[in-house]
Amino acid sequence: MTPGRSALPAAAGTTTAGATPGVRIVLDARPIQEPDRAPTTATYLDGLLRAFDAEPLAGESFALLLRSDLDDPTEQFANLSIVGRRLLPPTRLLRSAALTVDPFVLRGASLGAAWRADRSGAAGAVYHTAGGAVPLLSRIPTVVTLLDLAPWELPDAWQRSATTRFGQRLRAQLLRDAAAVIVVSRGVAIAARRLLHLRRDRLQVVPLAPRPAFRQDISEAAIRKERGRLGLTDRYFVYSGRYDARQDLGSLFRALASLSSGARPGSLGDDVEWPPRLLLVGASPDDRAAVARAAARQGVADLLSYAPALEPDRLAALVSGARAAVLPVVSDAAGLAATEAIACGRPVIASAVGALPEVVGPAGILVEPRDAARLAVALSTAWSDDRVHAGLSQAARERAVLNPRTWADVARETRAVYARVGVRSS
Repeated sequence: MTPGRSALPAAAGTTTAGATPGVRIVLDARPIQEPDRAPTTATYLDGLLRAFDAEPLAGESFALLLRSDLDDPTEQFANLSIVGRRLLPPTRLLRSAALTVDPFVLRGASLGAAWRADRSGAAGAVYHTAGGAVPLLSRIPTVVTLLDLAPWELPDAWQRSATTRFGQRLRAQLLRDAAAVIVVSRGVAIAARRLLHLRRDRLQVVPLAPRPAFRQDISEAAIRKERGRLGLTDRYFVYSGRYDARQDLGSLFRALASLSSGARPGSLGDDVEWPPRLLLVGASPDDRAAVARAAARQGVADLLSYAPALEPDRLAALVSGARAAVLPVVSDAAGLAATEAIACGRPVIASAVGALPEVVGPAGILVEPRDAARLAVALSTAWSDDRVHAGLSQAARERAVLNPRTWADVARETRAVYARVGVRSS
């Protein structure tokens, strides 16, 4: 174990929802309004609010911050005690300047949102954000869920201008001032401390959970239906992620090119395609064009299939039917795609970065980022070696059974963080 890991606080198991005092939560819910822009954050907030809604807590109430120019998806949560919705201007239109403007806008929007929260039975108040924007000089304790370290791990991509460099420095300072910072794994906690100089006692580890659609009992009929829609064979890899600097698709395409030009594995049956086929999910038309050009340069464009962003049920069926999920990345502080693949009982071939080593464990093959040669070996092994693949699949199934984590667990542990920092001392 890495020295110091055991000292990092974990919210898991510290309390139950029934024993945790309810607080007023001022929540930045804007990412749910734009799921295509920040899909992991939107999934996180949606899962958290659904779990809160399924098990409402006495005294708990919400003041939601939303964009004024978009529909309000939080109206579906009928059991939440929502005391108000504050509509904010679309600061995203300011682009990089939004990093600097948002903290001031959020501070103004949150003023008074927790006023007299005790009169509604709340035991205190917190401000919670997961979308990267943190209020400046908040008058109530701030809880930040940190799902992305790319702005600091990859500064050449996220801090190219003076405006973005200042904005990210401001974010880092506001994170250091937060009462609690939630991360999904101990490895991410260590990286956050190193990159952002966060205090150890303010970091809380709350792992994510798969969405309900991702489970091991997905029917073969559902899998065949989704394969048929996309013209897929019975054996393919699936990639479901972003198409930006966090990913390492260049190494993936070089690995496929190496396999394409190499010899066919002798252990592979004549009825199995070679080299491996890859399904890319969620690419926009612009992303798809860029990916196709990059794949063509490596001579592997004909090995790729594409699917648009899909509803969870359809995506889960495709993941469940895949040979393995492939996640070549250089930064991943959430590990959600790997979490959901393992929940389906599918092995994962991933880069050994961020949350992925802890999420994947023995249920996959981890390689160093940007190592196309080792990635090629991992892909070839998972595709052609049935004995190894069966062992990885069994490990994934066992991991899903032994750790049947749900969003109710995430909600309970998050409420424990709220209570720790937001409940007034008597």
